Amino acid sequence: MSGSHRAAHGRNGADMSTTIQVPTRQDPGPAATTATVATQMTTGAPAPTAERRSVWRHGVAAAAVASVAATALAALASAAGVSFADRSGASIPIAGFAELTLVFSLVGVAPAAVLARTARRPQATFTRTAIALTALSFVPDLTVGFDAASAATLITPHTTAAAIVVPALAGRLAHPR
Repeated sequence: MSGSHRAAHGRNGADMSTTIQVPTRQDPGPAATTATVATQMTTGAPAPTAERRSVWRHGVAAAAVASVAATALAALASAAGVSFADRSGASIPIAGFAELTLVFSLVGVAPAAVLARTARRPQATFTRTAIALTALSFVPDLTVGFDAASAATLITPHTTAAAIVVPALAGRLAHPR
C-alpha cells in the first residue's frame, strides 16, 4: 500500500487531502490492479476571508450611502428652517452629519464582522444589538437641550442611517448554524 498526504494551511484553517492506493485482486492470479481512493477533510475553520471582506465591503458602501442620506436630510431640514443649535447656541454643522454618520456606521461594521465569525446566530444577534444601539443614539438628541423640532430632526438621520446600514450588514451574515 502506498499513500500521499497533502495539507495546505491557509487563512481558512487546514484543508487536508489524502490519496491512498490500495492493491486489489480481482482474480486469484498474480496480476493485481490498483484502486485509488481520495478523501478530503476540511477542519472546522473560521469563515472564509472572502466572506469577511464581503461584510466589510458592504458595510463601507452602506456607511457611505447612509452618510450621504443623513447629510441630505440635515440640509433639507436646515433649508426648511430647523435649527441645530442647542440651548447654549452651539450649532451642529451640516458637514458634521456626514462625518459622524460615516464614523459611527463604520464602527458598527466591526461587530458585524466579529459576529460573522463567532456568533451562533450572527444575523439575529447583530440585528438586535444594532436596534438597541440605534435607540441609545437618540438619548443625546433628547437630553442635550434641543427644541422638539430639532430633536425629531436629529433623530431622523439616526433612523435613516440604521435603516440603510443594518439590513445591508445583516443580509451578509449567516443564518443560524
